[in-house]
Amino acid sequence: MKKIVTLTIDGATTRAPKGTTVLDAAIEYGICIPHLCHIPNMTDIGACRLCIVENIVDGRSRITTSCTLDVQEGMVIRTNTERIRHLRRNIAELLVAQAPNSRAVQDMAVRCGVKEVRYPFRNDDCILCGRCVRICSDMWQARAIGFVGRGAERRVGFPFGDRPAYCKECNSCVDTCPMTIVPCEGSMKPGEAHLCGGCESQLSMASGAQEAMCVMCRLGEGFKCSRYGWQ
Repeated sequence: MKKIVTLTIDGATTRAPKGTTVLDAAIEYGICIPHLCHIPNMTDIGACRLCIVENIVDGRSRITTSCTLDVQEGMVIRTNTERIRHLRRNIAELLVAQAPNSRAVQDMAVRCGVKEVRYPFRNDDCILCGRCVRICSDMWQARAIGFVGRGAERRVGFPFGDRPAYCKECNSCVDTCPMTIVPCEGSMKPGEAHLCGGCESQLSMASGAQEAMCVMCRLGEGFKCSRYGWQ
């Protein structure tokens, strides 16, 4: 039987089994922490950085990704401070500028309160979230794809550039990729990319608490937000 620990998230007393991440504990209690790279029951790497929170330790705030932070007895977490909202909006803005042709990214930008994009649109086809890599290694134990290169040259690819014989060709990597979910109005051509914002009405029922309250909105449904579960 797992030990149950008590922690405080945004002023609310929360209980969760030891070993649970702060992200999963918050979502279980209806507290929305936007996330993109997280897949339930898979290894988390904190790649997208959207799920950042403030972890208050000895009166000092430490910013960390909630998907990689396990709950501890007595810990104090703040998910919706002005500092966090500002950082999260900037991260979401960078992501949507990098990959405007993903509805998953566009939806998360809306969820994080992005109203405009100040960065040049790049129309990349990968945001290095690692969802495909982890589904291949954690679920199928195939490890047929992985991260290749460093820095600006970092990408997802096959070992030595060729599809290995042990690749199951299951297409799970494609199914979990947020880039396969195109915006509702269709793909945006280079030079015509923009912040869609068409799903902003999904948050109308949470007026005044859009970034703190889970309202079971459809933002994130396409890439399996933890609230929808993994099927």
